Amino acid sequence: MTIKDLQPKSVWENFYGLTRVPRPSKHEAAVQEYLLAWGRQHGVDVRRDDTGNIIFTAAATPGFENRKGVIMQAHMDMVPQKTADTRHDFLTDPIETEIKGEWVAAKGTTLGADNGIGVALALSVLQDKTLRHGPLEALITYDEETGMTGANALKPGVLKGDILLNLDSEDEGELCTGCAGGVDGTADFAYRTYKTPEGQVSYKLTVKGLKGGHSGMDISLFRGNANKAVCRILKAVIDKYPDVKVAGITGGSLRNAIPFEAEAVLVLPSTLSRKVRSVVDKVFGDYRFEFQYSDPDMVMFYEKLPEAAPRYISPKVIDRALKAIIACPHGVRRMSDTIPGLTETSTNMAIIRTVKGHLTVHSLTRSSIDEAKMVLADSIRYVFELAGARYSLSGAYSGWTPKLGTPMIKVLEDTYRKLFGKDLKITATHGGLECAIMGAKYPNWEMVSIGPTIVHPHSPDERVKIDTVAQTWEFLKAVLENIPEK
Repeated sequence: MTIKDLQPKSVWENFYGLTRVPRPSKHEAAVQEYLLAWGRQHGVDVRRDDTGNIIFTAAATPGFENRKGVIMQAHMDMVPQKTADTRHDFLTDPIETEIKGEWVAAKGTTLGADNGIGVALALSVLQDKTLRHGPLEALITYDEETGMTGANALKPGVLKGDILLNLDSEDEGELCTGCAGGVDGTADFAYRTYKTPEGQVSYKLTVKGLKGGHSGMDISLFRGNANKAVCRILKAVIDKYPDVKVAGITGGSLRNAIPFEAEAVLVLPSTLSRKVRSVVDKVFGDYRFEFQYSDPDMVMFYEKLPEAAPRYISPKVIDRALKAIIACPHGVRRMSDTIPGLTETSTNMAIIRTVKGHLTVHSLTRSSIDEAKMVLADSIRYVFELAGARYSLSGAYSGWTPKLGTPMIKVLEDTYRKLFGKDLKITATHGGLECAIMGAKYPNWEMVSIGPTIVHPHSPDERVKIDTVAQTWEFLKAVLENIPEK
């Protein structure tokens, strides 16, 4: 059985079509063309705006012309993450899916259900001529995962609807009515390199097997951070053996993904090989013990390289950078006082790179309270500035403040209860949703977000629960039929 055999058939077939098209963030040309061709094939009015968003339009079915207009919204791009032993080129290769019991997953990569399932749901509505609905639009944005670029580029007045129905939530049975804002931070340590002396050897240190995950949805699970683990080990080694140098550090890949792999290259006298290995094993063992329940599959490899690295980074810069990275906050800072179990403020130390004389550290800070977000972002900035780095903040966006008790929320609650015999849970998310950005441009919109259950997005463990896709489909159809009149 493949995903094309699952029900509802149209949704899974549309999702399968998306898995065939490479669509990592910032490389959406192929999927944009795919969506335009899909619209023409199915006789649905479709256009690309002047930035790259794809917009579908469908007229109301007879008798529903007086209903408020609805914009179904999802994003076309996906997070490109894979395990170290998976051979996959996200720019050319399709995503290979597999059914695992009640779930659909991918083979060694992210699945792209975030937000491919949302796109597939919207397309299935547009192609189903038996559905009854008012005026419909579908907005499929680009580059959501690395900056919400499509949402930021959307111009006021382009869309005509009154209700934004975002399809990017990840818990079936929950109605999301708000989200956190965010801001990116980048520390930059400029460094010189020095020629490695004769008689030195190099070892590659790799920490991998952590669960990682979405820095909004999974940050409250208090998982380990591979960047932190590697830097802790490096600091312990160079403190005990100053003759050990660092040739490079690489960790994480996306600002909104908790880093599950990181590596570093060490340069050291061969006489210290066994002693250094002893420190590496001890510090990794301590870190693994600390996260034994959240990351039981964490492993470390310490491998001698065929040749010594030709150059190493200034020890003074490495020492300052490691101190700052270890001291820098990571994880949950505060939980919500109003919504039980919801993270209010957090930060993710996402990426470390040493490239062309610059050691950079990238963090993403989130909060549903703008002031709390900026206070935490500034505290991170101060840590790195005190260590001698240049620091910059960019891409700040406000959160989406929940508005409860609206007519549309009542429709959603009543419809869900009638369909499934239970109450819809009203909540908010610590993840970033495009609603926050677009709602500022369309203040007349009433915004809500729904979706099937997706776990571990932004990691190779990503999967979507099969029966919740069917439930979301039934819910979406019924909601569209019960949209209030203008």
